[in-house]
Amino acid sequence: MPKVKTHSASKKRFRISATGKVKMSHACRRHRLVSKPRKAKKAHKMPAFAADSNAARVKKMLPYV
Repeated sequence: MPKVKTHSASKKRFRISATGKVKMSHACRRHRLVSKPRKAKKAHKMPAFAADSNAARVKKMLPYV
């Protein structure tokens, strides 16, 4: 059976955790951080996990991770 190519954009944005969840980072952490509240900035430091409905699609794009 031939190899399956890994989706390049997905491998930069997602990681698979040890339990099999799809780990990702939050949006809104790149620029204009002065005008955002401290609580929002701190909350977005924590990792986010993709919903189960989207996780299956992401795992299909990352076959060997």
